[in-house]
Amino acid sequence: MEVSHLTAATAFSDSDNGSTVCFSDAIPAAASVVESATADVEALRRLSDNLGSLFQSPDFDFCADASIAVAGSPLREVRAHRCVLSTRSPFFREVFARREKGVPAKLELRELVRDLEVGYEALVAVLGYLYRGRVGPLPRGFCSCVDEECSHEGCRPAVDFMVQVLYASFTFEISELVNLFQRHLLDILKKVAIDDIPVILNVANMCSKSCARLLTKCIEIVAKSDLDFITLDKALPPDIVKQIMDLRLSIGIVWPEISGFPNKHVKSIHRALDSDDVELVRMLLTEGHTSLDDSYALHYAVAHCDSKITTEVLDLGLADVNHRNLRGYTVLHIAAMRREPQIIVSLLTKGARPSDLTLDGRKALEISKRLTKSVDYYRSTEEGKASPKDGLCIEILEQAERRDPLIGEASVSLAMAGDDLRGRLLYLENRVALARVLFPMEAKVAMDIAQVDGTMEFTLGSTSNHTTTNQRTSVVLNETPFRIRQEYLARMIALSRTVELGKRFFRRCSEVLNKIMDDDYTELTSLGQDGSEERRKRYLELQDALIKAFSEDKEEFDRSARSSSSSKLRSRR
Repeated sequence: MEVSHLTAATAFSDSDNGSTVCFSDAIPAAASVVESATADVEALRRLSDNLGSLFQSPDFDFCADASIAVAGSPLREVRAHRCVLSTRSPFFREVFARREKGVPAKLELRELVRDLEVGYEALVAVLGYLYRGRVGPLPRGFCSCVDEECSHEGCRPAVDFMVQVLYASFTFEISELVNLFQRHLLDILKKVAIDDIPVILNVANMCSKSCARLLTKCIEIVAKSDLDFITLDKALPPDIVKQIMDLRLSIGIVWPEISGFPNKHVKSIHRALDSDDVELVRMLLTEGHTSLDDSYALHYAVAHCDSKITTEVLDLGLADVNHRNLRGYTVLHIAAMRREPQIIVSLLTKGARPSDLTLDGRKALEISKRLTKSVDYYRSTEEGKASPKDGLCIEILEQAERRDPLIGEASVSLAMAGDDLRGRLLYLENRVALARVLFPMEAKVAMDIAQVDGTMEFTLGSTSNHTTTNQRTSVVLNETPFRIRQEYLARMIALSRTVELGKRFFRRCSEVLNKIMDDDYTELTSLGQDGSEERRKRYLELQDALIKAFSEDKEEFDRSARSSSSSKLRSRR
């Protein structure tokens, strides 16, 4: 067989732009085809790496002429180049064409992608593809949950990241990236919890025809699931809900409790909850057509209403806090999915059992862990930052699974105050205020449940949040002689309950606060008002003590979890 040769002038045409490149030397085809292909691949790899460096390296910031700001705390900014983005994306070409030439383009992500919140990491992944022409590895810390037993292929952080990349790619008109992530989501659907499928379904629906296969598959999965109508109605557009209901009927799923609408009286109770009208709920219950448990009103309030409404429904005393809905979820399971710390604590204080399992064997703690990004959780515990809501939910549920500590005197200082009511009140004010400064989110949970609307005497750190209250009460509390009033007694009860809640759900931190208050009570009232280096150093020491306590808390729980896991494994054998 005779080997052919390339002609002396071989032309290669780029069909996208019509340009042609000619090589004049004749090259033996059989001898060069492998080398040529290898050289092309290497050239493309180098081009990809070089453009990737242009995007990532701060050394090239001087030539960046565009930026995209991502809302958050703190605000983050991605530097980019108009020529690259415009060449690779018709969307950006149109955006930059409207901008004045020579003036750096400052864009905001929420103005570019309006219908879905897209995070910084997802934006970097999409823009990184535009520069490199290939998808990098998924950022593990942002695509993995806290549950160490999870494969992290279909947990909620992974799903959230992928749908954000999918929708940003759709918005920026990067069709090949849309197709890639659509295929990836289709591959992992069987590993995604059924409660997370509507998240994917919603985004697939927003991507319209670009994600038709993903949309169809998600509708089919949801139709065959036990997701109830109320959940679907709250999570999905009406036309998608109708498609699901019609499909259920067509395949013979006719369970009214699962696939149909709730009855008229139940809907009235739910509408009253939506209107924050708990008194109307009470009136509807007196009609006797249904009960809070039969209407799953507490489940509904926990899933869809403000935390204050949940507390008011609980205070009616008419609901079983461990009642299961038709899917086998207790209210605490629903609260773990909602990821609202105050609701979780409210349920636990009313007797919700953290040990109860779902039908597939999960506790509320496991549900919460599967929903939480590991990077957020471990960053807050390691660096001592304020805990995000997700991480705080995990800490509360971890503490609830342990034996509750005895609720007694808060510390030696309070015990020593004895019958000195003024001293007891000032102590409680100062203790809660210290917790509020060093651990604001945890303090807020306890204060909200105990209905404490601020702290009065203590002014550690910034006083802007409670200056008015301090001015209103400091003179009164320091009256000579101090006269106890009914309002003081009520406040003392509320503050005491705040301390008790902190001791119950943030036990080791409460112990550290005990020590701080016992050892340093006399100087705490001036800490933060004095700007000296010594005072600042003391404040940092107190903060470090709290951080160490939380680390010890986590280590203790991890040991308990490993021991429990080993026991389960032995029992199965």
